[in-house]
Amino acid sequence: MTMDVKRPVRKNRKRVKLALYAALCVMAVALITYGLSRLKPAAPSVVRATVWTGTVSRGQMIRQVRGLGTLVPEEIRQIAAPVEGRVEQRFVKPGDEVSAGTVLVELSNPTLRQQAVDVQYQIRTAEADLNNLRARLESERMSQQAATAQIQSEYSQAKIQLDTDEQLGKEGLVPLLTLRISRVRVQQLANRLEIEKKRIGSATASTVAQVAAQQSRIEQLRAQLRLNQEQVGSLQVRAGTHGVLQEVTVEVGQQITPGTNIARVADPTSLKAALQIPETQIKDITLGQSATIDTRGGGTITGRVQRIDPAARNGTFTVDVRLEGQLPQGARVDLSVDGTVELERLDNVLYVNRPATGGGAQSSVTLFKLTPDGSEAVRVPVKLGRASVNTVEVLEGLNEGDTVILSDTAQWDGVDRLRLD
Repeated sequence: MTMDVKRPVRKNRKRVKLALYAALCVMAVALITYGLSRLKPAAPSVVRATVWTGTVSRGQMIRQVRGLGTLVPEEIRQIAAPVEGRVEQRFVKPGDEVSAGTVLVELSNPTLRQQAVDVQYQIRTAEADLNNLRARLESERMSQQAATAQIQSEYSQAKIQLDTDEQLGKEGLVPLLTLRISRVRVQQLANRLEIEKKRIGSATASTVAQVAAQQSRIEQLRAQLRLNQEQVGSLQVRAGTHGVLQEVTVEVGQQITPGTNIARVADPTSLKAALQIPETQIKDITLGQSATIDTRGGGTITGRVQRIDPAARNGTFTVDVRLEGQLPQGARVDLSVDGTVELERLDNVLYVNRPATGGGAQSSVTLFKLTPDGSEAVRVPVKLGRASVNTVEVLEGLNEGDTVILSDTAQWDGVDRLRLD
């Protein structure tokens, strides 16, 4: 007897269908994922009013260099202590207007005052010595004159006696020996008289020399007295010029030595601008270039580059600008200013305002250029040339009339297109 075996056909078919459906689903998910990965990301939306744009222009571009600085006086007078002393009193404060005779501080130095008194007494002693010398020399002169007069008298008498003896000798009434003695005596007295006359002349010259030496000594002491008195007078330290007091560097009670800086006085009517220019831009600045100084609220004034510091300090060079014309109202020493120096004028060049980032001279950057309808902005490479304070030359990548985004776009570094709303 033959028996039939039951086969699970339907159950196997169901399993195959499920496996087929699963495979199809996996393939569909893979295809969808692959397709989505091939799609470009959507452009970010940006509100047009929140970005800063600029239009590329062609024409004259003025190259300028900008630097911050302060107004400083053309002439500054440092007031130094002329002598050693102790500060007793300060009479002025920074900002006060002073003249040449204004006393700034008063010093004390008892030694100087005592030296002046000592010299005064030395002068009196020297003057008394001079009077005594004159009296003594006059007495000596009179004694010499008296001695000369005595010899003169004796000479005259001897000469008369000689004349008498010679007359009597002719008559044979006087011995020859007596006549010779008379002649010798006359000759002797003549010699003595000549010597006495020379002594008087020598004494006169000696008197003049001794008096002159003593007078010179007195003049020397008087000069020393004048110096001491000037030193005593300099204990009151004066400004010595007209201007405005900038600072006083000493305090009451301080002991100072000669040469110590006490104060600084500046002329407020003669100012210049001292600008700090970055060392990367100093190579283009030369003497005589025109500049404009903005006093930040007080107005602007033109000037010209007067001096360039030969060495950099903290990455900047100091450039002095001589101001031309009347100073703006409110201009004063140490006022902060903003200066621009004109380097050159470039004619018929393509230029645009400097981007917020990456807009340096001779650089290559990427900027978002707006489409003609202004609905989108596309990133384009741009090559820049010479730069100024607010503008930069365009060498490649943009044309006249193109509009680009100049504000900071660092947040969209990963995209090449923006949608502007």
